This record gives sequence, C-alpha cells and structure tokens, in this order.
Amino acid sequence: MAAAPRCFAKPILSAAVKSIAVFPAIMFARSGLLIPLWLLATFAQQVPTLRTQSNVVIVPTLVRSADGSVLYGLKAEDFVIEDDAVPETVHLDEAVETEPISIVIAIQTGRRAQREFPRMRGLHALLNPIFDQADARVALIEFDKHINLVSDFTSNPAPINAAIEELRPGDSGAAILDVVSYSAKLLNKEADGRRKLLLLVPETRDHGSHLATIDDVVTAVGISNTIVHVLAFSPSLSQFLDTERGSNSDEWGGVDLLAPLVMARHAMKKNTAKAVARLTGGEYDVFASRNAFEEQMIDFTNRMHSRYMLSFEPRRPHPGLHRIRVRLKDPRGNVSVISRATYWAAEDGIQREQ
Repeated sequence: MAAAPRCFAKPILSAAVKSIAVFPAIMFARSGLLIPLWLLATFAQQVPTLRTQSNVVIVPTLVRSADGSVLYGLKAEDFVIEDDAVPETVHLDEAVETEPISIVIAIQTGRRAQREFPRMRGLHALLNPIFDQADARVALIEFDKHINLVSDFTSNPAPINAAIEELRPGDSGAAILDVVSYSAKLLNKEADGRRKLLLLVPETRDHGSHLATIDDVVTAVGISNTIVHVLAFSPSLSQFLDTERGSNSDEWGGVDLLAPLVMARHAMKKNTAKAVARLTGGEYDVFASRNAFEEQMIDFTNRMHSRYMLSFEPRRPHPGLHRIRVRLKDPRGNVSVISRATYWAAEDGIQREQ
C-alpha cells in the first residue's frame, strides 16, 4: 500500500484563492487528516511529524429520493465509487447508526439575526429528539464578531433550553469561519466513536472572521470528522419579507423598493455557509418563516444517522487531484447521491520520527 500524504504547514493564501467557495479535500479514517487542495504551493515547506497507518478515504454519503426522503437499507455492494474512473472496493461502516451523537449548535446573534429569533422560538422543543437519544451530548454557541460558548457539552437539556429562550442581539459581526473552526475543534475533543455534527444557524455570508481562514476551517472539520448542517437565513430576503408583513417599520418606515435589487446582488456573492456545508458532505437549507425553520429542523433530527459512511483504499494512489464519483450500482429513478467529490494526494509519504 502506498504511503499516506503529508500534512502540510499552513500556507499564505492570495485573495483570489480565498474567493473560491468550495475546496475538496482528503480525509483519512485513522489519522483524521484533511489536506485542502490549495496546499499545493506549500510542498517545499517543512512538515510536522505525524504517524499514520492508512490512506483510507472516507466518503460520507446521503441518498435521497425525488421527494427528498432518505433512502435507507443500502449495503456496500449497492454503491459504486470510482476514483479517477477506477472502480474501488467499497466498505460501509454499518455501526454508525448506533453511535452516540455529539452536536454543537452555533447560532448567530450579530447583525440582523435578532429578526430571526421569533422564527427560531421553538428550537428548544425541537431539540428533544436529540436529547432523548442515548448518551447524546449537546453544546451551544452564540456568535457575532466574537464566539461565546454558552454551554459546553451536556446531556442535560435545561441549560441549553434556557439559553435559547434568552437569546440577545449581538454586535455587527457574523464570524462564520471563526465559529466553524472553533466548533470543529470543540468536537474533536469528544471521544472517538461518536457521530460529530455541527448545526449552524447563520446568515449566508461571513462578516468579521479574524481568527480562522478557509484553510483553517477545512482542516479543523476534517480532523474532527465533523459534518456541518446549515439552517441559514438571508438578511436581505428576511428584510424584504418583513417589509411585506409590516413587521420592520422601525427599520425602514415604509416599503423598501430596493430590497429585490439587494437580494440579487447578494445572490452573486460568495455564500460562506453553503460552502462550509458542502465541504463536509453536509446539507444546506434556507428558512424565511417559523414554519420553514421547524420543518427543516425536524428534517435535520430525522437525518442525523442517515449518511452512509463509505470508504475505500485507493488502488492507484498516485499523487495529485483525484475525482470521486459515487453512484448506485442499480439506479432508482430520480434518486440523488450527495457526497464528497474530490480529494488530493501528495507526492511522498509521512515524515516520521527518527
């Protein structure tokens, strides 16, 4: 078996590179190592000492039917994984359904998030199915420009529910990259053998992250094997709808004729939250009403154990970019398969201690 790729030192990214929304990566099952594609430029840098035994590529995969429902009961032999068009031997970890869950809930309180609080009013009740699971652990974070760990991991719903009921407006920031990096590192401290999830409730774009860059985020979620599920709100969309409902006269005093134009401009800009979800094979939804939030939250709790944890050991572990294609061996109508699409393998092996 070929040696696993290197772990590279943190690069200095150009503005052009930072503007890319989604970066593929490689994750190794035993080392938990994630190598972003943009680390190509760092081959010449000194690498840290690292021990690893395997170059197994993990591919979390969600299978949904045309109506959005999850397709259960599939086996490893039902899947085909192609690595650069080369069929691989698929392995399926069937024990994940019984794994206890650790979840970080990160709620934005900065910028215009206070307008979303009424739409999230029933969140504490929607968390009951999570706390009802054996050995489930939940942590709560609020964030604006800063990160506030309101409650560390607990199996007691009381402090989480109380904090959600007392959400307070934050400052002018929405440090999405910072909070994802922080949450992933927090999850990485949880014991092995737990399913690790981040439920992120942000607006669509980052405002004010200063502690973490995109490469920090990708590395952190990879090391912790975190899957990110995003329930996002669009400030411009909410503002437009609130104007139509007449519930934001204190902000505008009348109809905002420019709101649709603002929405169009925002749609052309990078969607940080969506990019983060796709990095991990997670899902992304947008809510603009309380009913939509509750429906999406119910879907989230129903799908916590729904991903098939597929893996393979590359038959041709050549250095460079690998493209992964995951599909069902026997297609079933309009079934969609959601998974990681690429990974990067470096040229030589791990630098080991002498």
